Amino acid sequence: MALKEIASRVVGTDVSREMLARALREAGVRYVEASAEALPFADGSFQLITVALALHWFDRSRFLAEARRVLEPSWWRVIYDNGFFGEMKENPKYERWHREDYLVRYPSPPRNKEPLTDDECRKHGLRLVKREIYANKVSFSAEELASYLMTQSNVTAAVEDEGENPESIREWLVDSVVPMFGKPRGTFRFGGAIEYLQAVV
Repeated sequence: MALKEIASRVVGTDVSREMLARALREAGVRYVEASAEALPFADGSFQLITVALALHWFDRSRFLAEARRVLEPSWWRVIYDNGFFGEMKENPKYERWHREDYLVRYPSPPRNKEPLTDDECRKHGLRLVKREIYANKVSFSAEELASYLMTQSNVTAAVEDEGENPESIREWLVDSVVPMFGKPRGTFRFGGAIEYLQAVV
């Protein structure tokens, strides 16, 4: 929706029909079920491609080739991520619990989180113009933090692949994090990178 401020036409894609069904509907925005590696658009269809919190799941070489194909010459692709650092400002013990209990019990699925390289981009007719590193803070109650952790891929994998009961997981999360909150809310650190790539003519 934010892209409507700078674009007359916005197209969102996702491989999940369920996710697309939940997407906000608004004039000027449409959604297409498609993978990032096989975009159903003609060559040079777009002036801007954005990727939010998803590149680490893609076959990067195939996606970069597709991104270059559907971009008009000299136009832009922007990749941005926002990850949870597993740190709580008010209680440093949270970081240890997050690392030694939470991630041990629910390890992250395999993914490619390596930053894009100049050579990787150049191979696909793209130029890495700039990379910005940023950090931000998010306030959670214990219940909200548990709800957020329930959305992470390591927990959803435990439910979908291992058959764990979501209510049991949530109960364990709440019981684990409540003692770390001395106040109703805590402050947690997030952050990531924004990468600006330009299609080379």
